[in-house]
Amino acid sequence: MMKRVFIILLILTSYHIKAQSFKEKELSFSEYIGYVKKYHPLVRQSGLLLNKAEAELLTARGGFDPKIEVDYDQKDFKDKNYYSLLKSTFKIPTWYGIEIKAAFDNSEGLYVNPQNTTPNNGLTSIGISIPLGQGLFINKRMADVRMAKVQLQLSAAEQKMETTDVIYEASLAYFNWKRAFDEAELYKTYLEYAQKRYDGILRLIETGDKPAIDSVEAGILVKTRELSLKDAQLKLTKSRLELSNFLWIDNVPVELEENITPEENVRNSVDASLNTNLQVNPSAALDSHPKIQSLQSKLSMLEIERRYKANMLLPEMNVSYNYLSEPAYFTDYRFQDYKIGLNFSFPLFLRKERGALQLAKLKIQDGQLDLELERVALKNKILTYSAEIESLNQQQLTAAELVKDYTVMLSSEEKLFSFGESSLFLINSRENNVVSSRLAEINTENRLLASIANLYKVLSIP
Repeated sequence: MMKRVFIILLILTSYHIKAQSFKEKELSFSEYIGYVKKYHPLVRQSGLLLNKAEAELLTARGGFDPKIEVDYDQKDFKDKNYYSLLKSTFKIPTWYGIEIKAAFDNSEGLYVNPQNTTPNNGLTSIGISIPLGQGLFINKRMADVRMAKVQLQLSAAEQKMETTDVIYEASLAYFNWKRAFDEAELYKTYLEYAQKRYDGILRLIETGDKPAIDSVEAGILVKTRELSLKDAQLKLTKSRLELSNFLWIDNVPVELEENITPEENVRNSVDASLNTNLQVNPSAALDSHPKIQSLQSKLSMLEIERRYKANMLLPEMNVSYNYLSEPAYFTDYRFQDYKIGLNFSFPLFLRKERGALQLAKLKIQDGQLDLELERVALKNKILTYSAEIESLNQQQLTAAELVKDYTVMLSSEEKLFSFGESSLFLINSRENNVVSSRLAEINTENRLLASIANLYKVLSIP
């Protein structure tokens, strides 16, 4: 009798032995996200967007660089100098389409065109060219520089969004790894319980205190737990490899070792790591949202394009004045020596220009509608995920209480079993309820963490 009681107590106390896994190191969520932010190639690649925008701005500013031009032609035939023509200019483009120019011309030879004839020492000139129609208040060079400056803001917003996407996917990979690890640990623990119960039943059968059929039922549970553990370990391996896709250290990909475990209380650190705040004001969050900033930048670029297209409705009229002088007499101002020019052109119907302007206006209207739609969608998403997180917080508390209650029921059934007033079937049933409720708790935690990651993605605060 004492031996039977001892075996029963051994079976029951096995429920209170918590399986301990070997933990050489724990990879916390904040440490993991830190590696992703610092070393992941896609995060580093998103930084190239700013470098590209800066290069485009430098290219656009190059349109205002001073420019030197030299054109030299000479022809000698049968010991005759037909002509020798030298034209050199130095141009300085300015912001409002005005161009300042200095030039030196020297022409000599037997067959030089009379209008190109210069004094023996050459002819110098200093002049200015002013657009009075197209290009005075905005021109291609001005538009390119303004668009390049806006492109910097657009690239900064796109960099934030791309970085956010990478961190979001990396967070989900960690949460899935955490879920798979918890499930594997759960099945491992209850496999040990089932195995100890099975061994205890075999001993009771040997002493004649239990029928042999009980070993079949206990053995079925062991096999069931083994299958569940194998499946959970497969999921754990897949989730570990998926997480390794985001784990880079010193620009080298790292494969997560099997003895590395996730942080036990991820919920306590996820908000700080992802900068999520349930009390966030949606309107305030939208003002600094990179998606909104991106659409606003695109609208600014469209507005620059509209102004440029509107400027094309003006006639093309350029006026130029050049003061002429021989190099030796450049200090003697003779304002009667000059060269002036007037260029004028204007299409009569302006169909091309009016069509281009109308298209630019339609693009702006389309962009404004996209901006308004995105504002509403982002605001609703923020409110949705905030409400979802609040609900899942409550569900997680309820799930934890269910686990506690089912554990109490299991303990009560154990006591009845020790007095011979229960059966192995009821013990297994109670234990299955505990396992199911614990799995539900793990699933609720995973949904909660995923919702926080979704809120982070919507807020886009990398």
